Amino acid sequence: MKRILLTLLTLITLNVSAQNSSEWKPKLKKVFKFSTFYGAVNGGTSLSDVDVYSVTNGLETESIETPFDYSVTFGIRKIARMGYEPKEAFKNGLENSFSDAATIGKVSGFEFLFELDYKRQEGENYLDQHHFLRYIADKYILKGEYLEDGFADIKYFETSQRYRWKRNNKLSFNIGAAQRLSEPYGYDPLAEWLLSNGNLHYTQLAIEEGYSVEFDGQGGVEYFDPSGNSVATSTEVWEAVAIPTVLADYTEKKRDELKNTIQHSVVIGLDYYYYKKDFWVHSWGNLMPYHYDNGNEFSYHKYNDGKQWYDYSGGLIFGYKYSKHLGVFIEGKYNKYWNREWHGFSLGINYIIF
Repeated sequence: MKRILLTLLTLITLNVSAQNSSEWKPKLKKVFKFSTFYGAVNGGTSLSDVDVYSVTNGLETESIETPFDYSVTFGIRKIARMGYEPKEAFKNGLENSFSDAATIGKVSGFEFLFELDYKRQEGENYLDQHHFLRYIADKYILKGEYLEDGFADIKYFETSQRYRWKRNNKLSFNIGAAQRLSEPYGYDPLAEWLLSNGNLHYTQLAIEEGYSVEFDGQGGVEYFDPSGNSVATSTEVWEAVAIPTVLADYTEKKRDELKNTIQHSVVIGLDYYYYKKDFWVHSWGNLMPYHYDNGNEFSYHKYNDGKQWYDYSGGLIFGYKYSKHLGVFIEGKYNKYWNREWHGFSLGINYIIF
């Protein structure tokens, strides 16, 4: 991601330096016209303290505290507001802008989003990023996107080039090619440690990772981590407590050691947008039914028995006002890439009493 941003900044710098200020200032103003920069910090109470009791050395009580939740959000966006979206003057970083995931916006032309969200939820830290540049024309769509969802554990960079066919002012279809750069999803670092009977040779794996085992000659055993700290004094605790940590650390380390792989795919999509003050529907969908197999050692084809698979994404935003008092809404999005899923939804009813 850093290389991509550096390349973009370099190209912009070279382009700007090649022109005098009277030429590039109007163009720069046009690019950022109507864009919004925003930043916000949000916080709140997390899980309440939990008391853990132990009777190993008499009655002992330990209170486990979970630090408060918070999020820090920064972003800049230039995306035309859909008819059903409220006219908000400010953003606090908590809004569910499901329409940001749509392939096509409300207007043609150039739009962008750069958003960074660092959060702590239930004691766990997550980094979320969503950046994209897109250009919409009557006959084609160009888009580059980077997505990182720490909670869903998904991260990739995607570009796509599509031919667009407008059925009418509401419905359009598109087809083209997509390129995705990501870690080799599907890779299982523990596969090489599986025995012929399907069990995992976990103790040997732990020893190779720096753990050690000591027997006292009287049937007792003690296990130590790579730093020499005792982590278990029985096989039961070793298997139930220490080994899960060993496996989690090992798989994360092996995944981080691998280089990103690129996946070339065919993409087919549709977009539908209809809006009136008392009724609106906005839906979109994308399907990748074919993926090129380049024979890479870590290609997802290898983990899918050499077969093709379907990657897809979609969203729906629906609202209906039965009267000036009563209205309902449903909105959400769903994604499935490399058999990894992430989604979100919201639905409700509004009734104005007077």
